[in-house]
Amino acid sequence: MTISNNTDNEELLKFDNLSSTWWNVKGSLKTLHVINPLRLKYIDDAIGLANCKVLDIGCGGGLLTEAMSSMGATVTGLDANPSLIEVARQHAKQSELEISYFANTAEEFAQETSERFDLVTCMELLEHVPNPASIFSACRKLLRPNGQLIVTTLNRNLRSYLSAIVAAEYLLDLVPRGTHEYSRFLRPSEISRDLRERGFEVLDISGMHYVPGIDYCYLNNDPAVNYLLHARLKDA
Repeated sequence: MTISNNTDNEELLKFDNLSSTWWNVKGSLKTLHVINPLRLKYIDDAIGLANCKVLDIGCGGGLLTEAMSSMGATVTGLDANPSLIEVARQHAKQSELEISYFANTAEEFAQETSERFDLVTCMELLEHVPNPASIFSACRKLLRPNGQLIVTTLNRNLRSYLSAIVAAEYLLDLVPRGTHEYSRFLRPSEISRDLRERGFEVLDISGMHYVPGIDYCYLNNDPAVNYLLHARLKDA
């Protein structure tokens, strides 16, 4: 199931096994459904989604993709896992939304298309690929000058290990066990460095916090665990 040198067979299989439950709001991916409105609001506040041309890299079964489409954006969804793309296509059809979906990696899609996007989103993907910086290089090709990039991922420190792995996976069963590998977590400074090297400027880094038990999430200035990062490609 290898699609490019920036995919991991075990990671692809892991999410392939979750494909049938992607849209189950009470299933193993419940937390994605809880945080999706917050992610959507952050993006819309930062960019303004109406009439925006968006590429959602690592779209999975289409949760955020559909939400952005419902806000008036023209959205393309991209995922390296064909089974997830099929789930996304079928759900978009049921929702009567016009969304283009492709089973591909960001790197390959950047080589195959001449399209340029106003916004690229990359949510909860960077910690699951061998080379996150390679995705940023693809984003540079896929964005128009001054195009925007918004990513979410996990910080790498003791607090994030205890929260995102020990608590979320083993104590509270918020996400399936084995979802995350701590060594692949990314510090904001690392992402910021990789983006600057590719012609981006970082505009904002915000912490995203989930409160177990009451299914509530909120943003603040503490990116110690989950965080969103908003960057802009400089006009070259």
